[in-house]
Amino acid sequence: MVIFRRVKMQSGQRVGGRLIGRFSYGMWLISIYHSLRVIVRAGKAVDMRHGDIWRGLDRLAEKHGLSVSGLAKLAGLDATAFNKSKRASKDGRARWPSTESISRALAAVDVGFDQFAFLVEGKGGMSAPLIGLAQAGSDGFFDDAGFPKDAGWDQVVFPGAGETEGLYALEISGNSMEPAYREGDRIVVSPTAQVRRGDRVVAKLETGEVMAKVLGRQSDQTVELNSINTAHGPLVFHPNEVTWLARILWVSQ
Repeated sequence: MVIFRRVKMQSGQRVGGRLIGRFSYGMWLISIYHSLRVIVRAGKAVDMRHGDIWRGLDRLAEKHGLSVSGLAKLAGLDATAFNKSKRASKDGRARWPSTESISRALAAVDVGFDQFAFLVEGKGGMSAPLIGLAQAGSDGFFDDAGFPKDAGWDQVVFPGAGETEGLYALEISGNSMEPAYREGDRIVVSPTAQVRRGDRVVAKLETGEVMAKVLGRQSDQTVELNSINTAHGPLVFHPNEVTWLARILWVSQ
């Protein structure tokens, strides 16, 4: 699975953090007015060329059963905004789509920048079962090892490749992980990935409660779960009170 890292543009965010998939203009399109486009992917800059961006828009339109003119109109743009005639000037110089036009096109079909990045690269997405974080505490959604059971889940598509065993998605509720995760954000979780101190995890308690936290100290006597929001203090449990821990791999805002 491709894991996107956040560049250091927001206070309190680690550079080289082990997981992160939150995008903004500054994180995904470093500059759309220059001849080079960059995605920060797994800590490595990837060259994004003029044709790649336009092909991404072509694929976006096709994926939703639209022509590029139809996509532009749906986004409230001039119908010719994404036409091939607009991709180069009369003297042959490359024209790039603006951040605003891309943003409006993505909003029109409810697609995030992260998913669009994969369309630009010509990659598809993966499907994972999805439920709300609060709902996840109900009986019947997980087995004893933290793997999702088949019944009662919706499906969500997210960018990714590689190891997929047991992956599932949860929709965030509450504010204890703000500003990293906000109400309505979707996190993709792996019950098979190794967890270490400092990882962002989903924990299920013996009481049935399921929560997203940052894993703190672990010992034979304690498991510490921390919030990012400083208004919420650390929670400390005996290991027997924690049914399972699963690492958060990716988040989509």
